[in-house]
Amino acid sequence: MNVKDFYFDLPQELIAQDPLEDRSASRLLVLNKETGEVTHKHFRDIKEYLKPGDCLVINDTKVIPARLFGTKRDTGAKIEVLLLKRRENDIWETLVKPGRKARPGTELEFGEGLLKATVVDVIDEGNRLIQFHYDGIFEEILDQLGQMPLPPYITHQLKDKDRYQTVYARHQGSAAAPTAGLHFTRELLTEIEEMGVEIARVTLHVGLGTFRPVKTENVLDHHMHSEFYMVEESEAQKVNRAKSSGCRIICVGTTSCRTIESAAGEDGLLKAGSGWTEIFIYPGYQFKLLDCLITNFHLPESTLVMLVSALAGREQVLSAYGEAIKERYRFFSFGDAMLVI
Repeated sequence: MNVKDFYFDLPQELIAQDPLEDRSASRLLVLNKETGEVTHKHFRDIKEYLKPGDCLVINDTKVIPARLFGTKRDTGAKIEVLLLKRRENDIWETLVKPGRKARPGTELEFGEGLLKATVVDVIDEGNRLIQFHYDGIFEEILDQLGQMPLPPYITHQLKDKDRYQTVYARHQGSAAAPTAGLHFTRELLTEIEEMGVEIARVTLHVGLGTFRPVKTENVLDHHMHSEFYMVEESEAQKVNRAKSSGCRIICVGTTSCRTIESAAGEDGLLKAGSGWTEIFIYPGYQFKLLDCLITNFHLPESTLVMLVSALAGREQVLSAYGEAIKERYRFFSFGDAMLVI
């Protein structure tokens, strides 16, 4: 399977740079995975495709303002640090620009010394382990100094930090938003629950590896990045109850999908627990739990397009993407949505 099989030509102007004022006003392309039929709707119309007894699985991770701008303490040279993964004792795995200025032992400071740091080590792919030093609560300092780590294809400044969070974000830890969930308002979620749809919360902390291009020619040679997930017993029971009743499991986003597929047992039931997943879903994968998927429009040749293609077929997905481009849908994180049923 060649990565070029998942290429499509996307006009630059279709990459959404700003979120819509009304989250649920995004457009919605509905793809029937059995017939390939495409229907054009708006996201608030999602209720037309949900049934009582369905289980909607959402990822309640919360994006941290993980981008820090500071200086080297000895020279005052400017430096940018992106927090990727928390280790232990206030040590974080980070991405540093420019990396050549961040050798082990280098001391950094942010916010005129409110937050200080020392580069501990250089690890895989040039990432740095950095130990932070501060007085008070780290999360409060980060909220004060940090900026949202928007994807590289978004060049506009985000005016409101909350617009890169889902309305149900709860557990801090993501370096990127689970963007399919950005379309939901609290009111829409309430209306969906009142229809008799069960909502199950899982957590997967999204890493920046989600934007990393596939650099191998053969898809099967690609190594997926590792992300931390959690599934509570009460939420696993909601999913299993729906599945055993013959109702549908509808994941909001590829991260919710990867979570439940990682935590599914051989018996087809969702297991409560936590851990790290490197699951890579591409055509040929047999889904254990997921039936339908709500997702955004993804980058050409990305692992996310491959995941959607595993569910609906590569040719049908690329055909639907072609239709979306023709109809001028907005792409990527702040773009429009797609429902695969």
